[in-house]
Amino acid sequence: MSHLSHSPFLTFLLLSIIKIAVVLVITLTAVAYTVLLERKVLGRMQNRWGPSRVGPFGLLQPLADGIKLFLKEDMMPLAVERPLFVMAPIIALACALISISMVPFGAKTMIHINGTKVDAGQISDINIGLLVILGITSIGIYGIALSGWSSNNKYSLFGSLRASAQLVSYELALGLSLVGVVLRAGSLSLRDIVRSQSAHGLISWNIFGGLQIVAFFIYLMAAYAETNRAPFDLPEAESELVAGYHTEYSSMKFAMFFMAEYANMITVACVASLLFLGGTLSPWGNTFNHIAFLNGPTATYFLGIMWFVSKVLFFILLYIWVRATVPRFRYDQLMGFGWKFLMPVAILNILATALILAYRS
Repeated sequence: MSHLSHSPFLTFLLLSIIKIAVVLVITLTAVAYTVLLERKVLGRMQNRWGPSRVGPFGLLQPLADGIKLFLKEDMMPLAVERPLFVMAPIIALACALISISMVPFGAKTMIHINGTKVDAGQISDINIGLLVILGITSIGIYGIALSGWSSNNKYSLFGSLRASAQLVSYELALGLSLVGVVLRAGSLSLRDIVRSQSAHGLISWNIFGGLQIVAFFIYLMAAYAETNRAPFDLPEAESELVAGYHTEYSSMKFAMFFMAEYANMITVACVASLLFLGGTLSPWGNTFNHIAFLNGPTATYFLGIMWFVSKVLFFILLYIWVRATVPRFRYDQLMGFGWKFLMPVAILNILATALILAYRS
């Protein structure tokens, strides 16, 4: 027993579980308060207060909403396909949370305990992290497709069909928009992509010095459609489909779909920050490296997290701003925009990036 307690493998396993638990708690808390942030910001934009009753400034509203959803009766319509009906929100939320594991939220910081090294800045650092995120987020559509089919409701089915078609259409443009970034970095590792933007601060970021501003625009548009957010929220268009694919859901199953949507928003914001805005890197690059208290490993770690969180928050606020100001597209406009505009522009961006890199080499 004593030998097992000092096993490097068990130490690694324990540290990994702790790391996963911490990231999971932070992500779920961020999801809850992203909902509150959206309601407050939309309220201000629309000249109203938003949540303000529960706790100071309404800060306990997410807790109240969670308790309400947990205690509500879990309705199960008679005609549903029960196993798939229950499994659908689990698939959607699981895929949304698993993709966070690939995101490097801080500088690479190795912790040495009992002869075991663990990276405190990322759950899983693999050399095809970007590809894994794209794959996992694509699987998430199965949750929505199954929810519409298993509900035995025409509105739910229409919503899930729309979501499936929308994902296929915009997944191509989203993937192609990232090819230019991968060509510049020469790697699918998210850490390598961030490292490729570290030379001269702001002007080395892919959106500026990397000339990937067109790719950034394509990624942003495709990401809004991927996450079913306004102005591309056709799968749950209340004016047409009641609530779309989650019409028949209630209590915690409905909450799981809701959490999956906001977790996907956070993942999209994290990936955009890493790929186009330097992730954990400072806009000033190495300008202040001579200042001692800013240059230690601990300071570097926490400053990296601060820069990363601020960039993710910028994207979340952009999401909310777009929802408040841009009206919903018609479905034919949505599909046409993806296939007739974003796809050709994404292909042209790849060609232009390849030619520039070939010329520079």
